[in-house]
Amino acid sequence: MTLRTNKNQFRSISRRELLKLAPVAALGAFAIPKFQMPLLKAGLGFSDWASAKIFRAGHLAPTFSSSELTPFDKFPLNTYDVDDPGIDLEKWVLTVAGAVKKPGDYILSQIQTLQKVTQNTRHVCVEGWDVIGRFGGVRLSDFLKMVEADPTAHFVRVECADNYYESLDWATAMHPQTLLCYEMYDKPLTREHGAPLRLNIPTKIGYKQAKYLTRLVVSRVLESAGYWEDQGYSAFNGL
Repeated sequence: MTLRTNKNQFRSISRRELLKLAPVAALGAFAIPKFQMPLLKAGLGFSDWASAKIFRAGHLAPTFSSSELTPFDKFPLNTYDVDDPGIDLEKWVLTVAGAVKKPGDYILSQIQTLQKVTQNTRHVCVEGWDVIGRFGGVRLSDFLKMVEADPTAHFVRVECADNYYESLDWATAMHPQTLLCYEMYDKPLTREHGAPLRLNIPTKIGYKQAKYLTRLVVSRVLESAGYWEDQGYSAFNGL
């Protein structure tokens, strides 16, 4: 009886001690250079997976009154490369490809035939600042219906005139506040803010909200999550 009790106590103590040592072991693994990047990638991947699972498609980001808006001239440019990639606005088209029944080139006036949505929402930058802006455009979900995107697709990828690129999961693309934005503060987008068309996604961090859109691809496979994601940033990064 005594021997059995001692064995049970030993097993119990061993489990407790192993649990105590687990964080120490993890920290020790981070101290080994060759383990650092795989561990960071695994942690980021798990975070993105968990964030996607708890994302609620019908949950709206906060909206604000006009009196709470950041003045337009105080709205940071949040530029990736250049403030103006030199788009010829008269010849601009959005090229649509991938899993859609109506691929091709769409001019701005065609996009603007869809119902216009205006929203006062917060723009949050990964650098630590945030502002409240007024954005106008059409729901990306409405545009995807217009081009008859395959509803079984999983991703929407956009490419930009400044060589930036970004991808959205399907739930985010279909969210009612995700806009193909062509106005800010009730005026056409300025070149510095992404003219003639950009993404406005108040449920996402700023770098997901690509500017100077030139191409949109609907796909079932994620080829690349985005420019900054390829540098190690979060692919989901919801707010």
